[in-house]
Amino acid sequence: MTEPGPEAADQAPAVPEITRRRLAPPMPSDGWRSWVATAVIVAIAAIIRLVNLSHPKGKIFDEVYYAVDAHHLLLHGVEWDDKTNTGSFVVHPPLGKWLIGAGEAVFGYNDFGWRISAAIAGTIAVLIVIRLARRLFRSTVLGCAAGLLMALDGLEFVLSRVALLDIFLLMFVLAAFACLVMDREHHRRRWLRALERGMDPTSPNRDGRPPFAMPWWRLAAGVMTGCAMAVKWSALWYIIVFVVLIYLWEVGTRKSAGVRRPWRDAFLDEIGWVAVFGLVIIGVYLASWTGWFASSQGWDRHWLASQGHRELPIIGSLVNLWHYHREALHFHDTLTTPHPYQSWPWQWLLLGRPVAFSYNSSGTCGAATCSSEVLLLGTPVLWWSFIPALFGLAWFGISRRDWRALAIGLGVMASILPWFPYEADDRTMFYFYVAPAEPFLILAVVYVLGALIRSPARNVATTHSPGGIELLEPADRRLMGTVFAGAYMVAVAVIFAYFYPIYVGKVITYAQWLARMWLGNRWI
Repeated sequence: MTEPGPEAADQAPAVPEITRRRLAPPMPSDGWRSWVATAVIVAIAAIIRLVNLSHPKGKIFDEVYYAVDAHHLLLHGVEWDDKTNTGSFVVHPPLGKWLIGAGEAVFGYNDFGWRISAAIAGTIAVLIVIRLARRLFRSTVLGCAAGLLMALDGLEFVLSRVALLDIFLLMFVLAAFACLVMDREHHRRRWLRALERGMDPTSPNRDGRPPFAMPWWRLAAGVMTGCAMAVKWSALWYIIVFVVLIYLWEVGTRKSAGVRRPWRDAFLDEIGWVAVFGLVIIGVYLASWTGWFASSQGWDRHWLASQGHRELPIIGSLVNLWHYHREALHFHDTLTTPHPYQSWPWQWLLLGRPVAFSYNSSGTCGAATCSSEVLLLGTPVLWWSFIPALFGLAWFGISRRDWRALAIGLGVMASILPWFPYEADDRTMFYFYVAPAEPFLILAVVYVLGALIRSPARNVATTHSPGGIELLEPADRRLMGTVFAGAYMVAVAVIFAYFYPIYVGKVITYAQWLARMWLGNRWI
């Protein structure tokens, strides 16, 4: 298909302004100034994550597994069992441990070395959420608010200072979603340009479609999703959500452009690219196992041969890996060992059972009894606001038919709802399983704050009007919404500062530590 020339463009009917704004709403005009604000918040996030990163000394919580596995990957290419001097059986893919190992390779096998990669990943996540929120909400202020909330969230902060896998899962899921949002905008701009050149969207053949263009952002989203899967399998649910969003967004693009059969056409036009999206995910995931493929000493690397079967090139290796995955899946499905810090999905947003990564009563604090703890606990005022924010997200999203609300809501559900069936089986679960949902929860809060500031004028009770009802003017509404949002942001910052000592293992008096245990034994 050849593109229309300049003469055709001159004769093309003008695209209605409402169609233009639906397909390509304008971005804020602050340009480079938005990057200055972004840099300030990212710098704050990086500083507080890097300061005294080596404290507490030694391996805490699951660092005893992941920091060691990362070290062995550097030495052997696979996870290793020093007792048997053979490859060890592990139940998570290797990419997160390779990233931890990258820090160890640069800074050494020490506290800073195995934690620095997590700190970088947590900081990158703050950067992504700022630019993503700015693009979603068309506001640099709201984008910066999202970044500041993430920078000051206890869950993301603590995960950014320990060598666990979940911060990498959070970062890759967030990056994949951001790439899909960019893909959505890229496709809608393509349709707008084609309409401006005179394309007839009602045409049933290729003449009613924009010229071909490689969907680089969608492919990038596939790479990021594959990386998420290569950190933890719980990213599987986001694959389902992302495919649903791709289809719904493509349908929405065609509706905005005036296509007669948007649902059918979106399916026929995009099914091939969705398949490519899936193949990219699979390819990236398999690539993360390169060390295992290249080694002859990985756990059950030659399982077929050990069973007396022939191992065909490539196919045999894949069958062996499939066997490995079946064994790992069996482990996950039957993990019911009680743990003092296990929790259920319904408790996560309520902060019902945080996780103590370390606790020490030694040290000098000017009192008879001291405490030093690293507690994985979301900033309480922020996390307890997530539940009303989700109700607000649903209310505004449904009333406004807002695609952003649906996308954010699905992002939250993908990290929480799949775990509920495991509760009936007494499967051991922890609070940090909710980590991938945290950026979407913050986006939900910012969405509602933005809606309160920008919402249509409403009738509010007042004693100054004859009937007790007075119309709230838009300027007053914005002022009240801005004051509320500002007070909320200050409250989050103050509460984060209050809990900071038990996020970083600072030595404080036992009385000061106990004063921060707001829910008593549930937090101890």
